[in-house]
Amino acid sequence: MNREQYIIGVDLGGTNLSVGAMPLDGSREIGLRTLPTRADLGADAVSDRIAAMIESVVIALNSETGAGRDAILGVGIGSPGPLDRERGVVIFTPNLGWRDYPLRDEIATRVNMRATLDNDANCATFGEFWRGAARGGRDVIGMTLGTGIGGGLVLDGRLYHGVSDAAGEIGHTSIESNGRRCKCGNYGCLEAYCSGPAIAERAREALESDPSPTIDTLVDGDLSRLTAHIVYEAARRGDTVAREVVRDTARFLGTGLSNLINIFNPDTVVLAGGVTQAGEALMLPLQAEVKRRAFKTAVDSCRIVLGSLPMSAGVVGAVATFKERVLGSL
Repeated sequence: MNREQYIIGVDLGGTNLSVGAMPLDGSREIGLRTLPTRADLGADAVSDRIAAMIESVVIALNSETGAGRDAILGVGIGSPGPLDRERGVVIFTPNLGWRDYPLRDEIATRVNMRATLDNDANCATFGEFWRGAARGGRDVIGMTLGTGIGGGLVLDGRLYHGVSDAAGEIGHTSIESNGRRCKCGNYGCLEAYCSGPAIAERAREALESDPSPTIDTLVDGDLSRLTAHIVYEAARRGDTVAREVVRDTARFLGTGLSNLINIFNPDTVVLAGGVTQAGEALMLPLQAEVKRRAFKTAVDSCRIVLGSLPMSAGVVGAVATFKERVLGSL
């Protein structure tokens, strides 16, 4: 008879939803599945999709392990924020268009399970801390680099949320006092330089004065199709404009990371998300920039690594945040 207990994790993104289950020891993922979020259908419809995916995972869990519904302790949910964790409310998220939506209770009611809510970037960081590339660390900074830039802080082995759940907004730290305007309304934010869309925009600006046959070929002559991924591909092919954009991205990220390393003196920095697809072309100059800017003792005691849970860090972290909050520890 199976006596293991399980937690279901939900990773809610602007583009995709991922849901899966894990036993309490986090040793494996069960029933992991991903579907488009379809935020255009509205918050209640997305909640219905999440609930249907949870029920599908419950069936998969039973099929694979024999565990019944009573073996599931609950559901951890990771969502873009800002959030009010105590009330389980998504205060505002531009990617979904939600305001003051009680996501935790909507899901808990639909599936008749206990639920918790935390920031999606916190979950991704906590997932890497628990079962991924940051495992073994104690003080960890996580950065998710994609459409936006999110962050998470694990201090002395616990997620740090701050007094109003706003801690870890790394993408909105300033690296240029009079720099590029960010979608948040501020100027010079790290996200305004190093998110995927920002990388593509900086490349388009550079191409105005320095055309690139390589990039032109990759986008079929339509620069509106330019993405960060195409910039990386052009850089791999030796394109000088693309390589310069990637180097500048590394410099900006290195500047932002140096500030965080000097403030928090972490043992690990873990980077995840689409921007990291640039690989060594990004990582090598980034590490050099950090070494140049941050205190030597802080740099020497900190490893900078790429996330090892690219498809499921948010799900793993959502499970971990539920476990920490409800059971008191990992």
